[in-house]
Amino acid sequence: MVNAIKVFKKQSPNEKITAYLSRRDFSDRRTHTEPVDGVVVVDADYLQGRKVFTRVVLTYRYGREEDEVMGLKFSKEFELVHAEVVPPDGEKGLSALQEKIVKKVGGNAIPFSVALPDPAPCSVALDPGSDESLPRQSKMLGVSYELSFYVSGDKEEDPKPADTVTFSVRKVQFAPIDPDHRQPQLLVRRNYTLSPGSLVLDISLGRDIYFHGDEIEAHVTIANSSKKTVKAIGADVIQHVDITMTNMYYTRVVASLESRDGCPVIPGATLSRSIGLRPLVANTSRFGVALDGHAKDKDASLGSSTICNASCSVNDCLGILVSYSFRLRLNCGAIGGEISCELPFKLMHPDPSAPTVEDDLDIEDFTRLRRGKSFEALEE
Repeated sequence: MVNAIKVFKKQSPNEKITAYLSRRDFSDRRTHTEPVDGVVVVDADYLQGRKVFTRVVLTYRYGREEDEVMGLKFSKEFELVHAEVVPPDGEKGLSALQEKIVKKVGGNAIPFSVALPDPAPCSVALDPGSDESLPRQSKMLGVSYELSFYVSGDKEEDPKPADTVTFSVRKVQFAPIDPDHRQPQLLVRRNYTLSPGSLVLDISLGRDIYFHGDEIEAHVTIANSSKKTVKAIGADVIQHVDITMTNMYYTRVVASLESRDGCPVIPGATLSRSIGLRPLVANTSRFGVALDGHAKDKDASLGSSTICNASCSVNDCLGILVSYSFRLRLNCGAIGGEISCELPFKLMHPDPSAPTVEDDLDIEDFTRLRRGKSFEALEE
């Protein structure tokens, strides 16, 4: 059995430029951002003194493309990288994967490496809602990236579509390989002015970081020494979305539960139980939910939690910041009111394992942006 490393390939419309990417994700490691490298192949007789350039464009779209009329735009574009890739920098060595690609595709292959600035925001898509009239090719709301290669005589010239290869890429964050094993826990005590005793709520989560698809399990203990009665228990997983570009903040419920198991909790009684919720895209169809990938892709998942760079604070982060919390609610009736608390946690994708140098190559034509690992293990 041989593990094949998947390499992504795309050609320009005139088939004169071919680019191979080792991965389609810029991985944010908090201390640095790993570049995307690969190989570009250009017909030698096609250049004729011209050069090959690469660009990385960040697009922030905050409105639907279908609603843009009379020159009104609901998007902003930022050029983060614009550099020449041919001829290459001879001082930089090739990675093991680049050497394999050069050996496989031939002598005209030119290796490249493209890096993003560390403050660049992570890719996040916002659900446009359940409007079925929207075309599937409609540009997604949120933050997206495009990596392009083109042939031009000068850097300032506008690229021609026939001479351009464009990839949809992302900047992503994965769960830390060595988490701190912090266990979120909160103790809430409610005293009533005209009633003796208190109602104590103790809630804890199993861990701080969960993976997409995991069940978020909370351990709850209710000690009722008051004169009130707990009639029902509610739980929600809340997604917090902070859009720094437009100074906007909102929340969405991505999983919820209403339960009367163990209720009523009468005065003097104690209840201990576990409550599990599984946040999934299928649990919600509300406008504005942050997603990884396009909203209409079947393999799209909820947006991953944003972890700020180690050298900056939350207030300095750019783009769309996503976070999650587990909210528990105790219904004590019309007079006793409601007791609620929230525990923050992180929802992320696991860090994919790196390939080994003994792996073989599997070249795939690049068609569209999809979720999943940049490297996929295949069996031959």
